[in-house]
Amino acid sequence: MVWIGAALGVLFGIWQAKKSKGKPLDMAQYGAVYGILFALIALIVNVAIIRQTGG
Repeated sequence: MVWIGAALGVLFGIWQAKKSKGKPLDMAQYGAVYGILFALIALIVNVAIIRQTGG
């Protein structure tokens, strides 16, 4: 689940950079930042789900 969140974050970041007419390095930076952010959110959701189900 965390890997899916990271991948979606990277794609979203690249899309955001392209939308604002960014250069390839901008796309890489946006992709990295959004990838880390989405991965952290997915990790928190994953931990919450595991704690709710008791195992």
